[in-house]
Amino acid sequence: MTLLDRDAQPTNRAFGAARINDRKIDELIGICRGILADGALSLGEAQFMQDWLQANKDIINHWPASILFSRIESALADGNLDSDEEKDLLETLMQATGDPPSNGQMRSNASGLPLCDPYPDIEFSDHIFCFTGKFATGSRNFVQDLVGSMGATSKSGPSRKVDFLVIGSVGSADWIHSTHGRKIEKAVMLRTAGERINIVSEEHWYNSIPPHEKLKTCDGT
Repeated sequence: MTLLDRDAQPTNRAFGAARINDRKIDELIGICRGILADGALSLGEAQFMQDWLQANKDIINHWPASILFSRIESALADGNLDSDEEKDLLETLMQATGDPPSNGQMRSNASGLPLCDPYPDIEFSDHIFCFTGKFATGSRNFVQDLVGSMGATSKSGPSRKVDFLVIGSVGSADWIHSTHGRKIEKAVMLRTAGERINIVSEEHWYNSIPPHEKLKTCDGT
């Protein structure tokens, strides 16, 4: 239970700071979506976002502000925005929001998340997995048992010891900011710090499972 003061604000400062950061990330994603509405990015819009990020540097180390800040700073270093820089920034904005491109070609939310590129080879035996979101393959217990049957271990959250964070392909109301969750945010920060954790989609994970293991799940054996 969170204790509140007489103004109905959390007395725990760390909790209050986390709530403020969440609101700022929500605001940033709203700005991104506003810019993406017409499928174009003007110099003025890029400069507005740059100014906003500089004024809110307390979230610079959080996804997606960390990526957007470095990309915009690089693109506007000369005070101009050429067509290649505009295209790169638009793609970055779509990755940050998980929204479909303006040409109407839909893509899954997972494709807009910070997945490893290129896709890593997935090994199961003696490796550690963490799962987040909802899975088309089955329940959370089911996917954990599945990797367990192949000699892997499952952990409840990302850490330096985790090899793979697998993101479920089915949208989950438990995710914050609609495109990523706490586990994904932590995994991104670990990866940025040079840790070995790989962030992969359910599709890539499932395609990496040996065919005979998939047959076992179908047979219920």
